[in-house]
Amino acid sequence: MSAKEIDWSNLGFGYMKTDLRYVSNYRDGAWDDGVLTADETIVLNECAGVLQYAQTCFEGLKAYTTEDGRVVCFRPDLNAERMIDSCERMKMPTFSKERFLDAIVKTVSANREWVPPYGSGASLYLRPYMFGSNAVIGVKPATEYQFRVFATPVGPYFKGGVKPLTVRISDYDRAAPHGTGHIKAGLNYAMSLYAIVDAHEKGFDENIYLDSGSRTYIEETGGANILFVTKDGKVVTPKSDTILPSITRRSLMQVAKDYLGLEVEERPVRQDELENFAECGLCGTAAVISPVGKIVDHGKEICLPSGMTDMGPVTKKLYDTLRGIQMGTIPAPEGWIVEI
Repeated sequence: MSAKEIDWSNLGFGYMKTDLRYVSNYRDGAWDDGVLTADETIVLNECAGVLQYAQTCFEGLKAYTTEDGRVVCFRPDLNAERMIDSCERMKMPTFSKERFLDAIVKTVSANREWVPPYGSGASLYLRPYMFGSNAVIGVKPATEYQFRVFATPVGPYFKGGVKPLTVRISDYDRAAPHGTGHIKAGLNYAMSLYAIVDAHEKGFDENIYLDSGSRTYIEETGGANILFVTKDGKVVTPKSDTILPSITRRSLMQVAKDYLGLEVEERPVRQDELENFAECGLCGTAAVISPVGKIVDHGKEICLPSGMTDMGPVTKKLYDTLRGIQMGTIPAPEGWIVEI
């Protein structure tokens, strides 16, 4: 399919091959110069570290067209920093911040015609990732790695756009104390697959995970951080050592404080507090904010006052402001927008 044939306004959130992707290999203690290639296939030894012991991590960010026609990315430096943290925790060689950003620029530039037009609601999703590539049969880190970045045009992550979601409190654990919940490791998402399929089969959009130590505190969902709004307008996000530090969530908290003049708080959030909140949203790169209308806790329905028809008023202000910053209609803090 050519980019010119795409119905941008009706894209789903799925993979579509684009023209070129970036590839760099790590051997003998050093990364090579990296190349752009048209080949989307990966050939691996049957005993590759990633296949045997899941030694892999990834990032997710977007390129999009602003109102004035520029192609930009949103805070890719934070993705680079988070991937370095992930690699260090997974005993993988780090890909420097400078090289990460260069790979993003090269990948977007090479696939520029695949960046959806302004106003379409779509974007060019970028997936940087790294994995152990050489044969490893003993339980130990690989010695060779591959870093790649591919691009694919996508629509909204959740079908129905801003329609409020129904989520449930999950009986499964997402991450263990002192584990890998705070990094973007592939194994974290593998652990959530059974739970998300089960949730969908039972009519829920997502799972809310509790801390696995005491099972009394709210953590995050399988694919997004959580944001709450109190009845007096305070923006609250859960704090935990096993939560992934979402770039979108961190940005929304700064928007709430600096642009909207709201009080913000990052703190442990108890499960029994859910009934006291006025609004709830799931925040991440893919969806920005998806409003939650109902939380089901083992048959007990907690219906948020914001309802099941639209975003709550504070959530909507947060969403509109951050999207305005991303799309160039609202001035951005220094360094947030990188033009390609």
